[in-house]
Amino acid sequence: MVVRGRIYRISGPLVIAEGMTGAQMFEVVRVGEEGLIGEVTRIRGDMAYIQVYESTSGLRPGEPVEGTGAPLSVDLGPGLIGSIFDGVQRPLPSIVATIARTNPARSIFVERGVTVPPIPRDKKWHFTPSDRVKPGDKVGPGDIIGVVEETQIIQHKILVPPNVEGTVKWIAGEGDYTIVDPIAEIDVGGGEIKQLYLYQRWPVRQPRPYVQKLEPTEPLITGMRIIDLLFPMAKGGTGMIPGGFGTGKTVTLHNLAQWSSANVIIYIGCGERGNEMTEVLDKFPTYKDPWTGRPLMERSILVANTSNMPVAAREASIYVGITMGEYYRDMGYDVLLVADSTSRWAEALREMAGRLEEMPAEEGYPSYLASRLAEFYERAGRVRTLGEPSRFGSVTVIGAVSPPGGDFTEPVTTHTRRFTKVFWALDTALAYSRHYPAINWITSYSAYSDTVAEWWHKNVDPRWSEYRQEVMNILIRENELREIVRLIGTEGLSEQDKLILETARLIKEGLLKQNAFDPIDTFTTVQKQMALMRMFVEFYRAASDAVRRNVPVNKIKDSLGRMYSYMMRARFTIPNDKIDEIDKMTRDIVNIINNIGGGQA
Repeated sequence: MVVRGRIYRISGPLVIAEGMTGAQMFEVVRVGEEGLIGEVTRIRGDMAYIQVYESTSGLRPGEPVEGTGAPLSVDLGPGLIGSIFDGVQRPLPSIVATIARTNPARSIFVERGVTVPPIPRDKKWHFTPSDRVKPGDKVGPGDIIGVVEETQIIQHKILVPPNVEGTVKWIAGEGDYTIVDPIAEIDVGGGEIKQLYLYQRWPVRQPRPYVQKLEPTEPLITGMRIIDLLFPMAKGGTGMIPGGFGTGKTVTLHNLAQWSSANVIIYIGCGERGNEMTEVLDKFPTYKDPWTGRPLMERSILVANTSNMPVAAREASIYVGITMGEYYRDMGYDVLLVADSTSRWAEALREMAGRLEEMPAEEGYPSYLASRLAEFYERAGRVRTLGEPSRFGSVTVIGAVSPPGGDFTEPVTTHTRRFTKVFWALDTALAYSRHYPAINWITSYSAYSDTVAEWWHKNVDPRWSEYRQEVMNILIRENELREIVRLIGTEGLSEQDKLILETARLIKEGLLKQNAFDPIDTFTTVQKQMALMRMFVEFYRAASDAVRRNVPVNKIKDSLGRMYSYMMRARFTIPNDKIDEIDKMTRDIVNIINNIGGGQA
């Protein structure tokens, strides 16, 4: 039964409709003469409270409201990769093209009420049925019945929807089909035949099912040394990047999206300023995927919902993004989802809660802020997926947080920290001193250091944990000494403490600092990362032995000569494929220090 009502009252993005008996919670409705998209968020008697995902200016009481009988859902199928959507999966380029045909003067604006399918209905895709599936075979949720080459990077696997199980009655042969052409018929029992297509729909607020959630054990390689070496992210993990204005959140997210070792990238701009999202839209199509050499957009999906777009759509944008991520995870891919920023998403929740006249909690945010954040981040993970053949996939979720004034005690930062296991704290002082990425090595942490250690030991160097811990110890001790130095200067320190300060300076300058715009320094392979870390640790060990032989730190520096400055410059002067040069420099440094004669401390 189609529910039909009338607008009773309008309050910004919130519309109250009367005569909505039979409406369901989270049902999508069409509001007004233009059929604006809305979602029911509260029901009281025959009154429905609707958050509208488009501008409500010009709506009048008495205009019609019509239910669709379905929750807010997204189309999942070939054609998602390389697309740019708004917060409710409307394809922005297609909307602009549609408007341009009818009103060329306003083609740069997203008009209200424009209905365009998220995935083109007329484009044909080459479908190849699976050799494992034939008429008469039984299939279940998640089984792969064929493939479509979506891009040269992504092979799109056509899956049996999670709610379908039965016997194959018919499957299409190899050929070209649109997403609305039937490609299989399944006898689900009781005389009911279910047709399958190249696409399926799924409610955005309902997590897609899986067989088993597993411990994340493989690191997500980002090419950023401070992340990979000191605070690693695991595939299927959760992380946050909090930082004040100008600390480099967006640039860090861009680097993660461009260089990370994920198969599919989903970038959600949920409420940031238009110029930041414009940079994504402008730069991403020009980037090359470092792992395949193909254009980066051949494995990327962009969701653009900037601060001047409807606030309700901003609230829905992260659910739309995570649902698309789970879909590619179910194919067996590793997905990276980055959200910039969840603070703006939380502000959308706060505005909607205010319109609904809900009792506010801390700083005006709704009392359910923590549970909504938990619902979002718990959809990350590495899983064994439904269906045959057996496969594993992951969704890694990294959210930027923009605390006002860089205050990490505000509610969004505090609650997000409870539900994420990696904390990359951006430091204003580091950013203002032009140390990028401005991740503070004292306040940041990763709960995946132990779980990914075995991968590093097997694939890169068995001493990764040992070297990492030694670097952390040096940085922590240097942080303790800084207060003493402020009071009495370096002259009152022991030679060993002077060595700590000097080694920490080398590590910060030659290992942790990284230039995102330098062709060599922007991305570092794990082999080069390990070689650099090994160089600084072996320098410290050899220098510590020399100090114990009463050799002053200044004499160690003088003995190394130009090689001392080469250590700091190796990160951007030695390419990723010249690891032998770093190892040779390490051996030379150790030999020079070991041959220094004794002196007086």
